[in-house]
Amino acid sequence: MSSADWIVLIATLLLIVVYGLYKSRTSRNLEGYFLNNRSMPWWLVLLSIMGTQASAITFLSAPGQAFTDGMRFVQYYFGLPIAMVILCITFVPVFSKLKVFTPYEFLEQRFDLKTRTFTAALFLLSRGFSTGISVYAPSIILSSLFGWNIFYTNILMGGILIIYTVSGGAKAVAYTQQLQLIIIITAMCIAGYYIVHLLPQNIGFTDALKISGASGKLNVITTGFEEGNGFVWKDKYNIISGVIGGFFLALSYFGTDHSQVGRYLTAKNNTQSKLSLLMNGLVKVPMQFLILLLGALLFVFYQFQPSPVFFNKTAETKTYAAPYNDSLKAISSAFNDVNTRQKNTAAGYAKALNKNDEATATDLKLQLQELNTQANELRSNYKTVLSKADPTADTNDTNYIFLRFVTDNLPKGLVGLLIAIIFLASWGSIAAALNSLASCTMIDFYMRLKKHHLHPERSDYEDEKRYRISKWLTFGWGVFCIVIAEFANRMGSLIEAVNVLGSLFYGVILGIFLVAFYCKKIKGTAVFWSSVISEIIVVILFILDNNNIIGLGFLWLNVVGAVAVLCISFLVQRILPPPSSLVK
Repeated sequence: MSSADWIVLIATLLLIVVYGLYKSRTSRNLEGYFLNNRSMPWWLVLLSIMGTQASAITFLSAPGQAFTDGMRFVQYYFGLPIAMVILCITFVPVFSKLKVFTPYEFLEQRFDLKTRTFTAALFLLSRGFSTGISVYAPSIILSSLFGWNIFYTNILMGGILIIYTVSGGAKAVAYTQQLQLIIIITAMCIAGYYIVHLLPQNIGFTDALKISGASGKLNVITTGFEEGNGFVWKDKYNIISGVIGGFFLALSYFGTDHSQVGRYLTAKNNTQSKLSLLMNGLVKVPMQFLILLLGALLFVFYQFQPSPVFFNKTAETKTYAAPYNDSLKAISSAFNDVNTRQKNTAAGYAKALNKNDEATATDLKLQLQELNTQANELRSNYKTVLSKADPTADTNDTNYIFLRFVTDNLPKGLVGLLIAIIFLASWGSIAAALNSLASCTMIDFYMRLKKHHLHPERSDYEDEKRYRISKWLTFGWGVFCIVIAEFANRMGSLIEAVNVLGSLFYGVILGIFLVAFYCKKIKGTAVFWSSVISEIIVVILFILDNNNIIGLGFLWLNVVGAVAVLCISFLVQRILPPPSSLVK
């Protein structure tokens, strides 16, 4: 990067840190550290909710996801607005009325301690692993730009994040996310402008959309049905799995995952919490659509500009021993030839469309699709040879596509700004996650198992002691996430990996809460054992699917987990002795 880029990058990051520390002054007790004394307005809660979702993974991986697989990933979010309505009707009023620190406190009041502890443990596992992947995402940037060892880069990146988070608490998280989102949205708009601006003069935004559509990248709505095969359950992203599976996942994420519940528990009152969630339901889908659209436009950009055969620049420019290096050069040369033909064909296709020459346009569209297939095959061959040349190399370059465009094509200064926004997104989401992990550990394990109470009269000394312990817990979870980040380099598309990981736990957690809210006759023992059995079922299905023994897209794991808990709970409750003979 240039000197101007470094100045912009460092200045932006320092601005956020100083602003966060300035805003982090709060009461030195648990309610101040974890919930900012429940004093946030709805719009700030909204920004905090969105900032927690919009990690570096969103901005690194989502454009690459659309570049490789098209925009059908957006269907994953179609169930979210419905989930927001359900949360506002059922979940939020209960949490607000009980004044809980975490949603799992409610489960002990409704069921028993073992159900609360098991559910909280599932949350810690899912969020801990997901946050580790989020730590890895910004490390990719430094590793790619400077060729740094990813192992030590994870430690450096995680260490900075720990210092940033431990010092702040919920108030610093919310206020810094406010500033972060403003910078992020501005910078992404600038990136979109430059993608279109750098296209050939005779290719405008509308032409780019037509070429992208002809290449299959604007597949926003897909049914999941194949001729002769019916509905393909293995298909990850379609309108049916998006609305149903996405609804269950969103309901669990925003209703039971404390990294999100903890955001709207900071609101001034019940109404402010509901308003923030409803606005999130309205804003999230268009926001994700536009981020994915960047990837679809980026695909068109590389139809006209020289495209890397492999987007991880560090690996692409590395010299390997013969015969691998010769093979890689040969594949790269063949790819460049295809890339040149793509440019001519795409230009001809756009020209034919503008002249309303449908016959020529149809012919060129088929040629363009064939060239794209050839390019994908060459990319696949390149990765195969690369994995032989360097078995430790990360051959999935989806996470590097947007980053490569930024570093190769944007003007000096803007590169630093775009790199900064990825850091900012990472800091905001990870800070919120670490805050929620520490909060859950403190409230649902340390204080509950030691039989400490939150609301009776307490001394300033006890408040200060719990405040200090909470900071150490935040530090401990930060170290844990760094360890997980060290194993995240072979997970492929990070945005997909995080959601797959969440789907292993979210359905079961949601099922427990659905029983709590809607099945009043089911008691703690029944829901506890049903959740244990259901989690085992979900893991078995995931393993079978991962080994191609069955075909089941990961979004359906959320539905299976929730429905299994509901059904098995009814069955177990009928088998158990009458409630009067049970020891709760």
